[in-house]
Amino acid sequence: MFDDVAERYDLTNDVLSLGQDRRWRKEVAKAVDARPAQKVLDLAAGTATSSLPFARTGAYVVPCDFSLGMLRVGKQRHPWLPLTAGDATKLPFKDDTFDAVTISFGLRNVQDTDSALREMHRVTRPGGRVVICEFSHPTWTPFRTVYTEYLMRALPPVARAVSSNPDAYVYLAESIRAWPDQPALAERLRKAGWEQVAWRNLTGGVVALHRGFKQP
Repeated sequence: MFDDVAERYDLTNDVLSLGQDRRWRKEVAKAVDARPAQKVLDLAAGTATSSLPFARTGAYVVPCDFSLGMLRVGKQRHPWLPLTAGDATKLPFKDDTFDAVTISFGLRNVQDTDSALREMHRVTRPGGRVVICEFSHPTWTPFRTVYTEYLMRALPPVARAVSSNPDAYVYLAESIRAWPDQPALAERLRKAGWEQVAWRNLTGGVVALHRGFKQP
């Protein structure tokens, strides 16, 4: 499915989020706080657009994605980045490799969320961190109703206008609605071994940033 939307993926996300995805990614970069010479794993990196802010800090960033189509487009656009094919539930990296692991708008598309959270924990070095940016549940009930209507009614026709595979975005709308709320995801992080788990809402809870640390 993601192979089919690779060419116009970044444009479609920009349109569907009304430009908010740029702000969200800036907040992710701040939360990850990558430093020169640190190793950062960017999961579900798609075309590697999300990896660029980490590379600019001087960190060694590895964009990783399950979709070969996404990776091909990313390699054409950013040939200097070490794009890597990988399954989030069976990562092709050794234990304790990365200073930070991050995933933006991809965790809900992993078939086994808990396995992915454990794998992220495995490849993170002691004292390292995880940052998850994912669609979540708006905290204000009236806004939540409007947001749900947008997802199910407005998103598909907008996707048809700008995406190379609009049916994929119908699935994405349904996956957002079914995703656990902020406290539930935090609890799953704790069960996977992460400590000091906390989250911060963006855009009224449309998106939430979750962060956790691996015990030193």
